[in-house]
Amino acid sequence: MSIITIVALLVILSIQEGTCLGDQGVNLRCRCIAKEKRPIGRYIGQVEVHPASSHCNDIEIIATLKNNGEKICLDPNAPWVKKVLKKKVKQTR
Repeated sequence: MSIITIVALLVILSIQEGTCLGDQGVNLRCRCIAKEKRPIGRYIGQVEVHPASSHCNDIEIIATLKNNGEKICLDPNAPWVKKVLKKKVKQTR
C-alpha cells in the first residue's frame, strides 16, 4: 500500500467516526457559558442537571422557563439554586 492510500483511508475513517458522534447527540463541550445568579425560582418549569464529564469539568444546571420555554443556565453554587433542586427532587418522588 502506498502512503497516499493509507492517509486517505485514515481520513475516511476519522470522518465517519466524527459523523457517528454527531448523530448520537454527544456534546463535546460545556453548554453553559454564562450562569444566572439572581433568584428566578418561580419562573422555572423544568430543571436538567448534567454532571461533570470528560468534555466539561463543571456541573451544569439548565432550567427551562415556564412562560416561554427559554433555557437558562443556573449557578450551581447559588443557595437559591440548591433549594430549587431540592424542591424539584421532592416533586418527582
